[in-house]
Amino acid sequence: MRTLILLLISALAHAQSNVPEKYWIDDSNFEDVVGNNNAFGDDNNETIVVEFWAKFNEANCFNEWKQIKDASYYRVDISKAPQAKKKYRVRMVPTVLVFKSGSMEKIFKAGLDLTLPVGLAEIQEAINEINLASNF
Repeated sequence: MRTLILLLISALAHAQSNVPEKYWIDDSNFEDVVGNNNAFGDDNNETIVVEFWAKFNEANCFNEWKQIKDASYYRVDISKAPQAKKKYRVRMVPTVLVFKSGSMEKIFKAGLDLTLPVGLAEIQEAINEINLASNF
């Protein structure tokens, strides 16, 4: 039993550590990151995927973030970004928001079971649709 608990704790710690520090944002840089390329007519503005995360629910975090294509990924610890959490009405974690040109285009919220009801395929599909729409 003790071994099982130690393995579980190790796995949970890995869930946070698998996202390098450069991908973590908080209230001090949130708006700069999500709105960094929002000039009118800027064809090079990138799509930003932001996951709101909490230590108490790290077992259910979005672990497929490395596989996202044509977008940049960032993670927010809700305890370090109360203003962003409030602004975007994040009530459950994980919550994944997709931004383009500084505007939130899509949101995926955890349910009452605190699991994200979508996976990589659905998030990537949203990114692709947003990128395609911005080409016009």
